[in-house]
Amino acid sequence: MREEKRPTLVERALRRMGYIKWRPASVIQRVETAPATPSLAPLPAPDGGQGLAYAGVYMGSPWVYVAVNRIAEAAALVPFHVFRREGEHEIAVTDHPFERLLRRPNPLLSRFELIEHTVGNLEIHGNAYWFLAGEPGGVPREIWPLRPDRVRVVPDAKRGVRGYVYSVDGRDVPLEAAEVVHFRRWHPASDYYGLSALEAARLAVESDRAMADWNRRYFGEGRAVPAGILTIHERVSDADFERIKREWRAAYGGPERKTAFVRGANVEWQHIGLSQQDMDFLNARRFNREEIFQIFGLPVGMFSENATEANALVGERVFVERTLWPKLVRLAEKITAEVLPFYGAELVGRFEDVRPRDRSQQFEEMRLARGVLTVDEMRARYFGLGPLEGAG
Repeated sequence: MREEKRPTLVERALRRMGYIKWRPASVIQRVETAPATPSLAPLPAPDGGQGLAYAGVYMGSPWVYVAVNRIAEAAALVPFHVFRREGEHEIAVTDHPFERLLRRPNPLLSRFELIEHTVGNLEIHGNAYWFLAGEPGGVPREIWPLRPDRVRVVPDAKRGVRGYVYSVDGRDVPLEAAEVVHFRRWHPASDYYGLSALEAARLAVESDRAMADWNRRYFGEGRAVPAGILTIHERVSDADFERIKREWRAAYGGPERKTAFVRGANVEWQHIGLSQQDMDFLNARRFNREEIFQIFGLPVGMFSENATEANALVGERVFVERTLWPKLVRLAEKITAEVLPFYGAELVGRFEDVRPRDRSQQFEEMRLARGVLTVDEMRARYFGLGPLEGAG
């Protein structure tokens, strides 16, 4: 009997929400007719099907793993808030329904995991997708991140994007454009897909992995360069030669430090240190690491072994302002444009501003404003709070 494939988590969500059940007669039929018109066929990703390869690089390159994790985990730590526009001001909405959904996006993921998943996919693939599960046209009830290597965009001549096709277990599941939030980085050669940072770092990553693999094979297969050579220039018997080796290694050797023995006429020790070629090898790996980190936006001060405390603090500041904050703005503006309209008009989503700043100037501005602005105006401008009852 042929064993039936177990459905994936996303497919279970699709079935539970009724998507696979009600779609075959409507949406699937429409999307399956799209390939008859070449301009409406699902577009292959511009990475040439490298989605799984990119994931493999992340799992196999320590520098890529560190860079992606540093960014994704830092982003997942930042709180997200919903505001309502009232004229020129934005008033914080306490415990908004979307904030509650974000805290528990689906039965298996937490808010931290969803943001980590999303930002990580953006760094590795250049694309990240949310599937908004719920009644058609209604507010989302669950958010499921989709694997970017399984998603294809279906273009539309008028609307830009007609929908998406999610391939799972050998079948294509069509999704409406409104049900998918597509986060993507800018791609100069594609109107529909984002550019992975790994594409820009390809040469440095491949070089570093090749060097690491060579290093592993060289030392792992027992061909390591010895710490030195002991040359015995006098003729000795086999028994004496073996005895000298045992005694020398017992006194000076060890599993991590080997000595080569050569029979001759006298006894001479020759030390073998790192050659210029070996030093160049180490410097090349260090250069690859720094290049990969720079492409991902990790300043040298954050990871350099020679960095002072001041350099490390400056590196952290630059990382937050130049790397982390723009990524959070990208996510927040996409959520504002494509998710919050389900909950009503004039809503704005924003991650908490974690950029370091000099607060003394703001405090001085607030002190001067006390004689000009009302309490409610002060609360709205500097704290994002609503009017205080009984204050003027």
